Amino acid sequence: MFQGFFWTLRRIKTYALIGESGTGKSFRAVLVAQKYDIDFIIDDGLLIRDNRIVAGHSAKKEKTFMAAVKVALFDEKSRRDEVARRLQNEKFKKVLVLGTSEKMVIKIASRLQLPPPSKIIKIEDIASQEEIERAIRTRKVEGKHVIPVPSIEIKRNYPNIFYDAIKIFKRKNGPDAIGPTPKVHEKSVVRPEYSKRGKVIISEAALSQMVIHCVDEYNQNIRIKKISVKDDDAGYWLVITIDVPYGTQLGGNIHELRQYIIENIERYTGILIEEVNIIIDKIIQ
Repeated sequence: MFQGFFWTLRRIKTYALIGESGTGKSFRAVLVAQKYDIDFIIDDGLLIRDNRIVAGHSAKKEKTFMAAVKVALFDEKSRRDEVARRLQNEKFKKVLVLGTSEKMVIKIASRLQLPPPSKIIKIEDIASQEEIERAIRTRKVEGKHVIPVPSIEIKRNYPNIFYDAIKIFKRKNGPDAIGPTPKVHEKSVVRPEYSKRGKVIISEAALSQMVIHCVDEYNQNIRIKKISVKDDDAGYWLVITIDVPYGTQLGGNIHELRQYIIENIERYTGILIEEVNIIIDKIIQ
């Protein structure tokens, strides 16, 4: 409540740019920030202002995909506290959070003690389908990622993952005697450690075992009959069919079980659980 009052008093607004991994969010983040006059960009564990990394730790530096996800979600308390303190001590009005889904940006905003996003921009709103598909091909085939800061920032902070630099020229509007002067936005292309070593995927069987363990920890009398798992770049969807003992409070207890499953799997794996649906098939004695 205090944090909500704090940001309301300062009239701080959170914006979100969402899209699946590799669709070009980081590539377009600076242009979105410029369009909406946004002061800060939060992208993959980094806090960026005026083309400089001012706090945080890049997820691109991690050696495994799971570790990178945890960094992007500010899972480690010391790192999220560092960024949260920096934000509280800075003068700004708007911040842009990048993520693969609405749930992810809401989680990041909450962990950094920011207000929830008041405006959500989808990558499909600012990039053509052809541009998105080209970005996805580059990510999958070459393993290249973009960080929306000049190369000098990456060379200084993360020299081991630096690959190349991209310069984008955008012409300023307005009269000029010798024509409009182009404004240059430089971005850095990196090759994360985890992309050099392949990709880690959690199988349906492994995720199902985690669910079984969570349910058993929560209540040994609940019987699991079936678990269905779906996944995409936004996260995982679970459907769990169970039998529950007679006398179980179906409202509060089942809701608590759902939260217990989500929180424990996200904590220990770093993956995002988009949705958990629990189906009660039978009441057992």
